Amino acid sequence: MRKQMVLAASAAAATQPINVEIAVSNAYSVPGQSFLSYSIELSSFPDFAGNLSNPNTFTNNLLTNIGDILGSKPYIRVGGNTQDYALFNASLPVQIHGTYDPARSNDYPTTIVLGPSFFESYQTLPGVRFSHGFNLAKGAISADGWQALVDTAPLACRALGRDRFYAYEYGNEPNNFNLGGKYAPRTTSWGPKDYVAEWLNGTAEIRRQMLAHCPELEPEYLEFMAPSYDDRVSSLKALDVWNLGMDQGNIINTYSVHNYIDGATSPGVTLQSTLMNHTRTTRDVDEQVRQYDKIMATGHGTAPLVFGETNSLYFQGKPGLSNSFGAALWGLDFNMYSASAGYQRVHMHQGTNYRYQSWQPVETAKAVKGTKAPYYGNMAAAAALGNLTRGDVTVASLPLASDTEAAYAVYEGGRLRRLLAINMRGYNTTQDGAGIHPLPAPPPRQHRSYAFRVGTDLPGPVGVQRLLANGSDAITGITFDGWSYNFELDNGRPVRQRNVTTGETLTVRGGLVTVHVPDSSAVLLNIEL
Repeated sequence: MRKQMVLAASAAAATQPINVEIAVSNAYSVPGQSFLSYSIELSSFPDFAGNLSNPNTFTNNLLTNIGDILGSKPYIRVGGNTQDYALFNASLPVQIHGTYDPARSNDYPTTIVLGPSFFESYQTLPGVRFSHGFNLAKGAISADGWQALVDTAPLACRALGRDRFYAYEYGNEPNNFNLGGKYAPRTTSWGPKDYVAEWLNGTAEIRRQMLAHCPELEPEYLEFMAPSYDDRVSSLKALDVWNLGMDQGNIINTYSVHNYIDGATSPGVTLQSTLMNHTRTTRDVDEQVRQYDKIMATGHGTAPLVFGETNSLYFQGKPGLSNSFGAALWGLDFNMYSASAGYQRVHMHQGTNYRYQSWQPVETAKAVKGTKAPYYGNMAAAAALGNLTRGDVTVASLPLASDTEAAYAVYEGGRLRRLLAINMRGYNTTQDGAGIHPLPAPPPRQHRSYAFRVGTDLPGPVGVQRLLANGSDAITGITFDGWSYNFELDNGRPVRQRNVTTGETLTVRGGLVTVHVPDSSAVLLNIEL
């Protein structure tokens, strides 16, 4: 790997100064504890977590890295498409038995049976809170599906209890159920009233079983996230199901939506125009906020807004895009803009062998165990947000002129603490931008100058932390503030890289602090007041 250069030889003209308030009131969004969190495909959960005799320490180390910065470890939502395939066998000697059907998916099994030891995985990641996803697709309409609810609800409440719980979930993206096709779990005539009736009936049974087998748990430890809708689909409008009384029992503690910027197989998808594009990100995030505001205006519930499942490109991501450093920059922008827009938490979706994963938890025939590019964007987002357990962090998006850049101000107790600049102009150093074979003579790398007008000369130096790689197409050789979290170095723990410049400082002069940001990189400025 070539030594990463902090500044490029070729510089672009400086942008106009970006005005930043040095102090703010409560006008900006306050992100929730463990804001940067994960969603793990149910069928992949044993791979990510392990079991009591063989816990996945690699996963735990990566979660600990983030938790050390945020003040609490990421929450994990266990669910996804495979939760609606899962049945149960009390005699199964393994955690999960899955059968793949290539006609349906090569990425996950579509015939799934869980064994009792599946629930051991909830005990292997200390300090993590979880949601467990129950099967609505089969649970509401088949005898074996209903029996799975009855049998697994007690196991789930015993596994999560109080200390590991944040929610339960009944059904994944049910607004896809009635779209037709050979494998659709409902007919096209299945509507909002049908869904609400099934959801109320199933959640009542789940709670009934939990109250019987976990009587020590207070009602707030038996609550749900919902509706867990696919944002691309207009079926079963969320406003309709809310008005039909979905939360009539006041048991929904989290309003969860799902979002992907585009599809892995969609025509015209590119790294620059689709992911490294701030306008695309803001469009998707803002659209969900508007929908949420309409629902909360009905007066039926006050659940906070989260992205219960999200990532770059649906269908588990696309090689060369979703696993690239450009996707790490996208993830950084997506999380920070979501924090500024009012989301309380963002769960980045993962699965074994998925192309958009932040890490591959185990070695397989398809993928090498290791830390992937998106994880570094996750770490940068955590560093920008800081400790969220005090509840005094606010985030403001700073408007810029171009689709290919974004900036944020982060406040603690109303005082400016951090500034983030993300330069998403593409810079590639490999053949065809695939991240594998280096170009023999890559073009010069430009940088952009970002001048933040803070209105006063600050007494101390401004610390600089950089999110860097050789280019937006890089899939290895990535660092944040000179740290690598690669599996092969120390099992995901931070290891300082000597070939990356660190310890930079800047000075505020004339009320301005100016930083140079190479194309396809990001810079976090730490303000001392």
